[in-house]
This record gives sequence, C-alpha cells and structure tokens, in this order.
Amino acid sequence: MKKLLFLLLITTFSFAQNANRKYISHTWKKNILEIKTNDGSYQIKPLSDNIVETSFIPNGEIFNPISHTVSTSEIKKLHKSKCANLPNWIVLSCENINVRITKSPFKITYLFTDSEILSEKNGYVKKDGLETIDFNITPDERLYGGGARALETMNRRGNRLQLYNRASYGYETHAELMNFCIPVVISSNNYAIHFDNPSIGYLDLDSKKDNTLTYETISGRKTYQVIVGDLVTNYTELTGRQPLPPRWAFGNFSSRFGYHSQEEVEKTIRKFEENKIPVDAIILDLYWFGKGIKGTMGNLDWDKDNFPNPDKMIADLNKKNIKTILITEPFILTTSSKWQETVNKKVLATNADGTPATWDFYFGNTGIVDVFKPEGKQWFWDVYKRLINQGVGGLWGDLGEPEVFPTTAITAGGKADEVHNIYGHNWAKLIADGYKKDFPTTRPFILMRAGYSGSQRFGMIPWSGDVSRTWGGLQSQVGIAVQMGMQGMAYMHSDLGGFAGDYFDNELYLRWLQYGVFTPIFRPHAQEDVASEVAYKDIVTKEKAKKQVELRYQLLPYNYTLAFENNQTGKALMRPFYIKNESNPLQNDIKSDQYFWGNSFLVKPITSANVIETEVQFPNSSGNWFDFYSDKEYKANTTQKVAVMEDHIPVFVNGGSFIPKIKTIQNTSEYSLDTFDLHYYFDATMASSSGELYNDDGATPNTYEKGAYELLTFNSHIANNILKINFYNEVGKKYTSKAKNVNLVIHNIHAKRIFVNGQERVYKTFTNPLEISIPWENGTYPEIKIEY
Repeated sequence: MKKLLFLLLITTFSFAQNANRKYISHTWKKNILEIKTNDGSYQIKPLSDNIVETSFIPNGEIFNPISHTVSTSEIKKLHKSKCANLPNWIVLSCENINVRITKSPFKITYLFTDSEILSEKNGYVKKDGLETIDFNITPDERLYGGGARALETMNRRGNRLQLYNRASYGYETHAELMNFCIPVVISSNNYAIHFDNPSIGYLDLDSKKDNTLTYETISGRKTYQVIVGDLVTNYTELTGRQPLPPRWAFGNFSSRFGYHSQEEVEKTIRKFEENKIPVDAIILDLYWFGKGIKGTMGNLDWDKDNFPNPDKMIADLNKKNIKTILITEPFILTTSSKWQETVNKKVLATNADGTPATWDFYFGNTGIVDVFKPEGKQWFWDVYKRLINQGVGGLWGDLGEPEVFPTTAITAGGKADEVHNIYGHNWAKLIADGYKKDFPTTRPFILMRAGYSGSQRFGMIPWSGDVSRTWGGLQSQVGIAVQMGMQGMAYMHSDLGGFAGDYFDNELYLRWLQYGVFTPIFRPHAQEDVASEVAYKDIVTKEKAKKQVELRYQLLPYNYTLAFENNQTGKALMRPFYIKNESNPLQNDIKSDQYFWGNSFLVKPITSANVIETEVQFPNSSGNWFDFYSDKEYKANTTQKVAVMEDHIPVFVNGGSFIPKIKTIQNTSEYSLDTFDLHYYFDATMASSSGELYNDDGATPNTYEKGAYELLTFNSHIANNILKINFYNEVGKKYTSKAKNVNLVIHNIHAKRIFVNGQERVYKTFTNPLEISIPWENGTYPEIKIEY
C-alpha cells in the first residue's frame, strides 16, 4: 500500500475528469463501492482479482442490473478487495487491479500492478443525442477489438467503429461494418475494456487524434468492465468459455448454396465416397424448405416435392456417420406456411400497437421471431426439437444480425435498436438451453453469422460472412479470425474458397484450403456458380485438395487438444503473431499475414497468385523453427525469405514441440488413439519442453468435468548429449483407458544409441526422422533415452 500511495502522487494523468462533476459521499458495502456525485452515482464492483466493473447511474435513472454478457458461473472467486478512504482519494484495491477515485477535482483512474493504465476523461456525458463515456489513452497505445472487421491493419486506433451488426456482402480487404460488432477494446497497455450494453452505438478509437477512447450509445446501461492480466483468459472468464464442440466438427464439410433435392444430397455424398475423400457433414441451404430463394423463408419444414423422404435420407446419412446440418432463419415471410401460426401464437416482434411488425426485404415481406419472448423462444425451439428428433445433427442460424430489423419493431427485450446486436446471441442461447434440457448427452453444433460478447459460451461457431471469392477476400481472413480469437470467439472461420461471385481460380481455391487446414473449422462453401466441394473439382485440383482434407484429419489429435485448451482457458486456436518472450507482447504490431496455430505451429498463408517466395518473420521464441514439410531449420528472431511450394503454404513447427497425428481416416467416427504417431521436433537449444493430448468420447458434454477423459502428457529433457522423453497419463474416474501403440517420430536428431524403458534397442541404421515404436500399457510411464 505504501508503494501505491507513492504512485498516487506521481500519476501521469493529472487532468480533472469533469469540472462539473462533484464528489459528495461514498459507501463500501457487500463488495460494492458506491460514490454519490452531484449528477449521479457510480457503482464500482470487483468481479475477480483481475476484473472491475463500473456503472454510472445518472440522476433520475434506475440502475439496470441485467447483463447479457457476464457469465457469473465462470468468474473465479475474488481473493481480496479493500477500500481505503484517504483525505484526497478513495482507493479500491484487489489482487491485481486497483481503482483510485480522486475526490477533487473528481477523477477515476485504473491501475494494474501499481501502474496507471486508464482513466476516465470526461466520464459520462450526454451530447448530440448520444450517451458517451470517454477515457484518456496514451499516445503510443495500440488498440484492437470491436468485433469482426476487415481493416488494413490489426491496430484499429484512428477508427470510429459503428456498433451495428450488419452483413457485408462480397467484401474483400476492407469492411468497417460486419456481422459481429463486439464492444470490447484491447490495449497494448495490458488492459481490455468491455462496454456492457447491447444498444447500438459507436466505438471511437481516437479518431480525432486527441488521445481519447470514447464509447457512444443511443441508450441503456452505462456499465463497463476493465480487465487486466492474461487478457484473453480473463475476458473469457468474464464472458464465458466455449463448450468443447463435437469431434466431428473438426472434420470436412460438404456445403454449398445450395442442394436443391434429396437426390442431389445423396449424389454428392456418393462423390465423396467414390473418391475416398473424408467427410463428416453435409450442410443444406434454404432449398430444403422451398423450391426458390424468395417467398418461402419461414416454412422451416421439408419441401416434400424435392425431399420426398427426409427421414430416410437423414437416417442413411447417419448410418454413414455423416451429420445433416440445416439452415434456418428467424424471418417468417407473410407468404410462408408458418405465418398464420406465428401470428396466432403471438411469437413475432410487433409494432407499437401490438400487431406483428412486417417489412420488405430481399426474400419477401416478413416478420421476425421474438427470441426475447418466452413464447417466441419456445416456438422456435419446438421447430428445432422436431428436426433434431428427425436425426438432424447440426443447426445453422443465418441472417441473425438481423439482416433487416427496422427501428420501429418492438421485442419483449426492448426496441429493435436496443436488442439488434444481441439478437443472434439470444438465438444461440435458446438453442443451447434447449439442448441442455431435451438432449443433455449431445454437444450442439450451432453455426451462426452474428453474435455478441460472450456468444461463445452458447457453443456458437461463427464465420466471417459472405466474403468475395477473390484473393482480396482471402487476404482479410487472418486478421478477422485472429482478432475474434482475442475477443473470445475462437472458432471464427471463413467459407473456404470464398463465397460471393463466380470468379474461377483453382490456385485461389487450393491456397484457401491449404490455409483452412490450420483454422478452427474446415468448411468449403460458395454460391453454386463454381463448385465448393472437393469432390466436384477437376481430377488434378481434386487430388491436390484431397491431400489438404487428409492432412486436416491427420491433425485431429492436435486440433482437438487445442479445442480442449480453449474450453479450459479461453485461449484461441488461431493466435496473434508477435515477438514472444517480451514483458508486453501487445506492444509489438500484430501481423495480419501470419499467425500461430496453437503454440506449436507458425502459419504463413499465401494470399496472392503466382507466389514463389515469401518473407517469414520467426519470433524471438524458445526454440528454433522447422519447416513442417521438409524439416529445414530456421533460427528464432530472424526474418527470412522462404521458397513457396505449390502443394502447401509455409508452415513451421517450434523446436521442442510434440505434434500428435493419426493416419488418414474417412470420417471422425473412425477416430482412435489405440495407435497414433507422436512427432517430436528435436532442438538442442530446448533444455526441456512438454506437450499434451486430450481424449474423450468426442460427443458428450462436459466430459472433463465429469471425469470421462484421459490427458496424455509428454515431457522432454536435454542434457549432456542425451535426450529423454517421458510419457504420462491422467485418467478421469469415469474413463476406461486402453493400451496404446505410439510411433514416436523424432525429427532432426542423429542418434547413436536408443533405450526404451531402460532396454537398448538395436538398429542397423538410424533414420532421420527417427521412428521408435513404443507400446504403452495402462498404468505404465514409458521413458525413452537417446544418446546423440
């Protein structure tokens, strides 16, 4: 506390917050600091050791305690919080974050490990029809966040970003407004600030270049949370963690806009089978409920002319372990078969007079399901429940921004502009809640185009919208996915190959798929002018694309373990590239043209035609980097020219990494760790390293929490020209582990002698890579020793 008091005297931000705001009194009760001022009151509440929530309630308003973002079940116990009343200040201190309130002139300042990180500038002000809260920021801060945007740089400072979920059809390298407008800002000064209010508005990231961060909204809560420490982990502690998706979700999808008939669906799957191309799911766009694009949205039932026996079709697909995923939309056209039913049951958003609100848009004259109303939620879930009971394995929620949602529409949750940004969020919630109630042993798959802060906790799988099928469209994808991972939504992915337009380029298609191998979801999808499915490509392209699909399946053990790590810690699968091992990595510019896939892979997508060489920056990491395809070594903390091959993009593995792989399978139902390959990348500079491999049934929710899992751990130690590798396993109380055969593949080592569990293995020659067969019986802990 002495150190903190000293720092109070040397603060860098000495300006008054608001000359008209006067401190009157304060109370500290039940872990809430309430401060009364002449124009309102503040409620400041520590939520954890790393998160503080601040709300301003203007005079005449009543505090709204409802948050659509905060997941109270995830927030860890607050270890300690204290409030000290000093002559000039009130100091609220927690384990890692402190709040200092200067009494006169009034000012609120936030500190992390006793260093000032943020302060209110004018605080809450109402002007020009908007309610604003602004903050002082330092001249050199980099700012990230704001949801999904296609911008030229990762640093979003200088932009005034609208908070209004809206599709951007056919975008390429620039789209300021997209489907996920998340009101969170992540700063290079090691803090994040989340504005906990769903109403539409703006995030002004110093657009006037006066070192000011401003949140602007039309109405609603004046509540924000300041987060410090491990920002992604702590932010997802606040907003909730992604449930572990079903394992089949990491396989290949057959998808296009769209399959017109049952015959076309069955023919497509036969094409995959005939060509032995792995596939786990097929996605049906809007033709499943109507013959044309317009006039039928809202039918939400099978068009029996073109799908005469959907029960048999789905059953036959399920026998092949191929999931059927159906598109649904929240719009009920006045021409649809469900219109009168939804009117009678009062499940639609309304006008001020209580009549169903209707408007025209591309697909016809429509209303929209009120997902905030109990009757609306139940009606929509009954539709889904019927389809799931029919055998449907996954659900696709499209147009959930909502694509068109007039200001005059009213829902049970508020006016359209007050709930616009949380429509998709609440839509996903009703599906997730329905699964928990009626299908508690099934992990849902919920593909959606729009969401909000915390949507990941409902299992939402987001994608980046209707991207142009061009090189420009591909160029924007790394930035979108990495930024969304930083904001908690780790499964952001793209329509592989691009969606919008009829541009035909097999090189572009293959480069997009090569990138897609190292993204959360592998889902080629496009308008039907050019086939998106690998199975429908020409012979040469098909064989090249098939190898990418096969590699995707070979990496299932690694990718599924990444998903488990995300579920437990919130860490993204695609991670931002910056120079590692610095005290503040965010102070480095995050690159938008390369990224980390987990901790072990460095990926450099190729986003232009005819590239034969590219520049790769290798981070200042522990361990050097090795070409995933050739084993060529690249030194850490260097920038080098790398030759680009036609059949893959540049991918590198960090020295000391353990990469578990399996042989190619045709479907995730064949997945097994009874036999698997474990690749270890030897690097003499790495004295020790470790890796993990998570395993469960791939289908049941909360397997880790229920003890129905096994976690395999691998450790390496290097000293005196001896490499030791040890295997361990942790088995949950409700899991039966099987004996395993591990093919240990050690790259880049020149072995002289090999010992397995103390017994020397004699080889005529030592190959490179070196392969060692390790039988792993239950209850044993193999040790491998290699003299080199």
